[in-house]
Amino acid sequence: MKTVLLIIFILLMTTFIVNAQTNEIVEDIHSYAKPQLVKVTHVDLDWTVLFEQKIIKGSATLSIDRKDKNAVLNLDTRDLKIERIEISDNGKSFKSTKFVIAPVDNILGTEILVGLMPNTKKVRVYYSTSPKASGLQWLSPEQTAGKKMPFMFSQAQAIHARSFIPLQDSPNVRITYTARVRTPKGLLAVMSASGNSQTVARNGDYRFSMTKPIPPYLIAIAVGDLKFKSLGKRTGVYSEPSMLKKSAYELADTEKMVVATEKIYGNYAWGRYDLLVLPPSFPFGGMENPMLTFATPTILAGDRSLVSLVAHELAHSWSGNLVTNATWRDFWLNEGFTTYLERRIIEAVYGKNRREMEAMLGKQNLLEELSGMPEADQILHVKLEGRDPDEGMTGVPYEKGALFLRYLEEKFGRAKFDSFVKKYFASHAFQSITTETFVEYLNANLLEKNPNIVSLDEVNEWIEKAGLPKNAPSPQSDSFAQVEKQVKYFLDGKALSVQKIQKDWTTQEWLHFLKALPENLGSTKMEGLDKLFNFTKSGNSEIAFQWLMMSIKNSYKAADSRLEEFLVGIGRRKFVRPLFAELAKTPEGMKRAKEIYTKARSGYHPITQSAVDAIVK
Repeated sequence: MKTVLLIIFILLMTTFIVNAQTNEIVEDIHSYAKPQLVKVTHVDLDWTVLFEQKIIKGSATLSIDRKDKNAVLNLDTRDLKIERIEISDNGKSFKSTKFVIAPVDNILGTEILVGLMPNTKKVRVYYSTSPKASGLQWLSPEQTAGKKMPFMFSQAQAIHARSFIPLQDSPNVRITYTARVRTPKGLLAVMSASGNSQTVARNGDYRFSMTKPIPPYLIAIAVGDLKFKSLGKRTGVYSEPSMLKKSAYELADTEKMVVATEKIYGNYAWGRYDLLVLPPSFPFGGMENPMLTFATPTILAGDRSLVSLVAHELAHSWSGNLVTNATWRDFWLNEGFTTYLERRIIEAVYGKNRREMEAMLGKQNLLEELSGMPEADQILHVKLEGRDPDEGMTGVPYEKGALFLRYLEEKFGRAKFDSFVKKYFASHAFQSITTETFVEYLNANLLEKNPNIVSLDEVNEWIEKAGLPKNAPSPQSDSFAQVEKQVKYFLDGKALSVQKIQKDWTTQEWLHFLKALPENLGSTKMEGLDKLFNFTKSGNSEIAFQWLMMSIKNSYKAADSRLEEFLVGIGRRKFVRPLFAELAKTPEGMKRAKEIYTKARSGYHPITQSAVDAIVK
């Protein structure tokens, strides 16, 4: 029977291919969705979070917009256990329908084709997730800060929402959603939606609503022993109780950042802007889930020196959440704009010198990454056919994208470019767009209105060519010039002003100091630096990471135990993947990498596990 149904569905899909030529919906190669035929517009989630089984069990009721009355509904899933699927023409009475589960694809997961009646308006899928869902991490009490209660959180970007919701998992399909979430009593559930009450009793029954259309990768949930502290009239922070005071101190400038961004780019569209500081296994620095940014605890440096991450995730409220990349090939539209905006927010709150230092570090990191990267991956409008979109999450969409926008700012002047960007956000609000749409808008609203400044050929070089154009911006910082003098003093054997350096330098200056040293510094000079500044014991994650990379390259054995402690205790992919990759370059290092990974792997998120698995085989 399944074979017959599959043949029928394939015939219907063939009809779609012909009809689709007259539509303007963008094809997303990382989704099975056919929104030209049937589009999901809203999802009602009813979940029970089961920690003992490490699954979410419940239902997803999909509201659909029918473009073709004869079409099936194509859904994206990954490792979901489908119990049954029902349909309704009135949203009240439901009846079972037939469906086909297609073969598994290693990247895309599993397509489900759902049979519909001509008047079907809603589809309800009863299902449960897998304990190994790629978008969920389940932590035992021992893996949390409090050591008493379990913790669960999601990470849906890029195509991991399908591992915990059966839906059209494409950024081109924007949806609203509601959720009822049942948890063990004593734990608090929070989501990327309204309904996150700061004083709600932990009764194990929570309700949420997102009324603005968002791409599916922005659906997010966390459940744990959480407390809240206000940071301003519309900002606050959640974390485990033992981390709350430190988190609130570090993130105290969040409200200032919201105000500063609104002055340049228009009103904040999402109501509240709260943050959730997660356990250290969170695989990214931050995730811009609307109304509730998820953040790594590695930003808690004690001196607010790493809060550019907050500026970055806040900026996504405009670039990414409000205006979204239509496909993952257009990822730079999210991250290039956001990195550019992040630096503008930092300048507004902390001054131009801080912005320039961070921009210089960003360009340094990009150039280093480009030197070892295939040319095809150096393109902003990168091709991802046959690849996991996570592979496109390099420094290119972030830093090269930001440099391109800074280039436009420098060419047209800040006032004119700010006006353009503000109008761009307003005119494309709550839309998902392609690179082609952006270039067309750029040409019509900036290039043609200001002729002979920047040509379309120059724009094309930035977007479609490898590497950086020769006229790429070069951020400059007087502070870094002074740092470079200290580097020369050290290399020449001259005494450094240790007390003054320790008193005056910011994290950015320390990072520039370490990056400016020769790669083959040698263990003797490494030991000398360590005695002066105690780098091996640094509690600043960015400085510790840079020092540990240098320690591997220079066989500085005194840092070995700190390296293991760092890799076992932190799951942030930005740090973990390069350190394992550097270890793996030698037979001795590979042996050590495998030994450490044996201890660390169970504490990593599936996204980080996948990245490191590929390195240590």
